[in-house]
Amino acid sequence: MAQIDTGGGPTRDVQLTIIPFIDLMSCLTAFLLFAAVWTNTAQLQVEPAGRAAEGELCKPGDVCDEPKLSVLIEGDQVSIAVSRLNEVVRIPKTAQGYDWDEVERRLARHKASAYFADTTEIEIAAQSREGAPVEYQALVAASDTAIKAGFAHVGYTDPHGLSAASALVY
Repeated sequence: MAQIDTGGGPTRDVQLTIIPFIDLMSCLTAFLLFAAVWTNTAQLQVEPAGRAAEGELCKPGDVCDEPKLSVLIEGDQVSIAVSRLNEVVRIPKTAQGYDWDEVERRLARHKASAYFADTTEIEIAAQSREGAPVEYQALVAASDTAIKAGFAHVGYTDPHGLSAASALVY
């Protein structure tokens, strides 16, 4: 209890109410906890991959130790390529959007091959062009598709940083 001295007159008792302050702090704490959960669930884990992460890569015609699987998402298609081979598969975008089922089938075939049976790494890049933008959701869908196909370690790079960039980027 607080007292106010009135300078010679009778003193007055004043009670401070802290209940509204406690209510405000509990509301702010709840808001902070909800906001922290949303920011953690709405993020995409990024692992650098490709040329930017590992330095110089093999040039076409060179013999390399391991082939790498590269996926390039463009506004009108999804391209899948292997770094050591001149094999590029282009899956065009349909009226309904990207054909993620076909992308998953192609990636699953690569995963079952002798080249990628023991690896879980894949590189993904997106390239927007004027009139053919790539939405962020397409990058998330490509990552989910690669994980479903058995590639648990998804790495992201720019289109020119892909291991198979010479076959994909034109």
